[in-house]
Amino acid sequence: MDKRLAKRHKRQVARAKDRIKTSEPDLRTPEQIKEAREASRPAGGWTTGPGGSSVAPSSRSQAGSASGSAAKTDA
Repeated sequence: MDKRLAKRHKRQVARAKDRIKTSEPDLRTPEQIKEAREASRPAGGWTTGPGGSSVAPSSRSQAGSASGSAAKTDA
């Protein structure tokens, strides 16, 4: 019984090793990486209101209140 379990475990480990996807190294230079970060930033950037808080409203709080009231009226 122990031999069978050992062989099964060995097969499972071998299959798991085959499934592992290794990431490729980033071959870009530090300058290229910095340029890519600059290019991916939003054009306008984040604007802050008084007190340093973000002006953009939280979509999570709005969606939660809307779906919560709809669920209550259906029941």
